[in-house]
Amino acid sequence: MSFRKEKKFRVTVSDFYKFQDQLYQQGMETLFEPRLITSVYFDTVGLNMFHDSEEGVLPRKKVRIRWYNDDQLFTFENKTSSIEGRFKVTSKLENSASENEIFTRNRLDAQYGHIQPTLKVSYNRSYYVFNKMRITFDKDICYQNLKYADKRKYYDPERVIEIKIPANCPDDFVETLIPFPT
Repeated sequence: MSFRKEKKFRVTVSDFYKFQDQLYQQGMETLFEPRLITSVYFDTVGLNMFHDSEEGVLPRKKVRIRWYNDDQLFTFENKTSSIEGRFKVTSKLENSASENEIFTRNRLDAQYGHIQPTLKVSYNRSYYVFNKMRITFDKDICYQNLKYADKRKYYDPERVIEIKIPANCPDDFVETLIPFPT
């Protein structure tokens, strides 16, 4: 199990491209080909995981099922945030799993109890490396609330930049390089 620190920055479209260009000029390199990421997040009826995240409670976790592009290769992920940093445990779901099953199947979590699908998020992600940091740029972000019958979609006009660094890096390391609030 390896721990790491993650920082997310919500930025405008203009700042997104300016910052991406600035990092390219300073030596940022492509790590992987861009891809579409889709995740279905699970939570309790009272959204306890969400509230723990908003309040910064440690330890806390995110439980999700994720897939890439239009592949039907689903991965079940338990992502834990603790004092030591963040770590993720993943397992492949059976090939027989369908997207419909993902949206309807409830689960039991040891920390939170009964959890159910609550939110679907999809976005296009580009992957880079810069100064030993992994940097991702997310755009075309779409949210879909799965708790209500209408399941309306919301398209986010902003973008997200995420920085991932080893747990032993100083807390202010990222802030010295990134000019945006987390």
